[in-house]
Amino acid sequence: MTLGAGMQSKVRISSAALAIAVAGGLAAAAVSRAETAAPATVYTADGKLVFPKDYRTWVYLSSGMDMAYVEAPGASDQHLFDNVFVNPEAYAAFQKTGAWPQKTIFMLEVRKGQGRGSINKKGLFQTDVLGVEAHVKDSRFKSGWAFFPFNSQQAPSQAFPQNSACNACHEAHAAVDTTFVQFYPTLLPTAEKMKLFSAAYLAEEQKAKTENR
Repeated sequence: MTLGAGMQSKVRISSAALAIAVAGGLAAAAVSRAETAAPATVYTADGKLVFPKDYRTWVYLSSGMDMAYVEAPGASDQHLFDNVFVNPEAYAAFQKTGAWPQKTIFMLEVRKGQGRGSINKKGLFQTDVLGVEAHVKDSRFKSGWAFFPFNSQQAPSQAFPQNSACNACHEAHAAVDTTFVQFYPTLLPTAEKMKLFSAAYLAEEQKAKTENR
């Protein structure tokens, strides 16, 4: 069966209109993504880090409870949770290449732990935020990384000195490029597969295995 000339003309017009509509929709979506994809790492004119208010929409890496990197006898009875997030672009880049790109930003969020509440009779759950800290990879810093503490007002933060305790600890003990990948279960397999672990981390792991025999 063949279409008449009039019907063929209508079909061509409809097809063209549909193609234009689809193209327009794709273009609008691209513009929308470009408008909403604001950089995660933003500084003020005087070099302070702007608090990334949407960090809880980023990739969640892990939570720890009552973690401490040194022996702490007589520690407080208050329980603490720490939650770690990283900007999605950096997470995707690491999973693909094994390297953290410039402007990678981790957010460490510390929350109070509580036992009794609502229907809970055992274990702990998270409550109030007690502190937030950012860990940023940026070549503007001598070591390539910097830490930024944020107060409860979430005002722009000045970086800790490059010889801070945070810098020193991460440089000495972190598994990959001063980041504690050893505590992030979705990144650990990538680090193992690509053989990314630092020599210092591998030495510590071997020492711990020997001592625990």
